[in-house]
Amino acid sequence: MKKENSLITRTKSFFAEIGDMTLFAGRFFRELFSPPFEFRELIRQCYNMGIRSLFLVMVTGFILGLVFTLQSRPTLTDLGAASWMPSMISISIVREIGPVIIALICAGRIGSGIGAELGSMRVTEQIDAMEVSGTNPFKYLVVTRILAVTLMLPLLVIAGDTVALFGSAIIENLKGDVSYTLYFNKVFDALSFSDVLPATVKTVFFGFAIGLVGTYKGYNCSKGTVGVGEASNSAVVYSSMLLFIIDFIAVFVSDIFFEV
Repeated sequence: MKKENSLITRTKSFFAEIGDMTLFAGRFFRELFSPPFEFRELIRQCYNMGIRSLFLVMVTGFILGLVFTLQSRPTLTDLGAASWMPSMISISIVREIGPVIIALICAGRIGSGIGAELGSMRVTEQIDAMEVSGTNPFKYLVVTRILAVTLMLPLLVIAGDTVALFGSAIIENLKGDVSYTLYFNKVFDALSFSDVLPATVKTVFFGFAIGLVGTYKGYNCSKGTVGVGEASNSAVVYSSMLLFIIDFIAVFVSDIFFEV
């Protein structure tokens, strides 16, 4: 009986949190289009979340291209299809692997950072002090961060995909004696509008999900310093789960409108 009550309580809490997060997202869109606009804070957050994440993203993308090519090449060589390597690698990375892996990396770095930063501001009453002083903390802290992640993640994914293809080209040049010019000619021949557009659009939703979950968990943090750790951890877990859900929906929708 206690287990059933506990399960019911957790289920209610889960759906209540979804409702609260939906209202939180609605408030974001209301505040987004109402003045004043915090452009300086937005630029600062774009730098913190974009430029400072670029090195990590590029290293991840480069290793991804190296490993994926090394693991795939023996199988394609045995099947006599080594010439299809550039096409397979480029489509796989651009469509699915690059956006998802890089979004997960950013969820770990950016999502946890937002949750911990806003959580610490909440428990030390800095947000309350901003409200008392007449500043709108939601617009200054939440709107700028969600918008910055939404804008920067597609650019980070494009950079990561590009470096991943360079890493793959290096392996093909060393293992298969394929020139870089030939490799990238095959890459651009294989990629089409239906590959690039859906992959780019879904990264916008990835960025919005990471920013929304991170700010929601941090802004509504409680339980003192313990709550800060919980906010940071749950921001990563929830945003990672949400990324896979969004990815499934994006693939399903793109399958309807494009020939995938």
